[in-house]
Amino acid sequence: MPATIQTGPDRRQQTYQLIKKLQHERDALWTLYCDFATLKPFAASEPVKKGLMRFSQMLIDYISLGHFGVYERLLEGKERRGNIQAIAVKLYPELEMTTEIAVAFNDKYDATDKIDRFNELERDLSILGENLAKRIDLEDQFCNLMVNSDRRLQMR
Repeated sequence: MPATIQTGPDRRQQTYQLIKKLQHERDALWTLYCDFATLKPFAASEPVKKGLMRFSQMLIDYISLGHFGVYERLLEGKERRGNIQAIAVKLYPELEMTTEIAVAFNDKYDATDKIDRFNELERDLSILGENLAKRIDLEDQFCNLMVNSDRRLQMR
């Protein structure tokens, strides 16, 4: 019988699982974004209100997972790989900006009973979409670096 038995995934494996979950949630959010955009022109109808509520909840879940799951490790100084820390310092301010835009969108549209806001929804959704696309690009850079950094070390 082995002297030590590993009962759970190691720290890196947990990070990879978080990255996969983040990418899965991101794909689901983007699909929902595209589906919701087909409801144009936006009005205070039940399908728009329900779609907006569902989209906003998924948006906050996705943003939270990235911030409190994947990026929290960096913010707390737990990442020991210097190359990843250096890239994170460069990318994080831009990621934070996209977080602020997503949270502002959610704050603005969390009360769907305010009919006057539906006339701004198309423009706001477009701005959010541009920032989500930017966030996805930044996340891909960051996540690919984290995963590929370990693969390079294993190949040595």
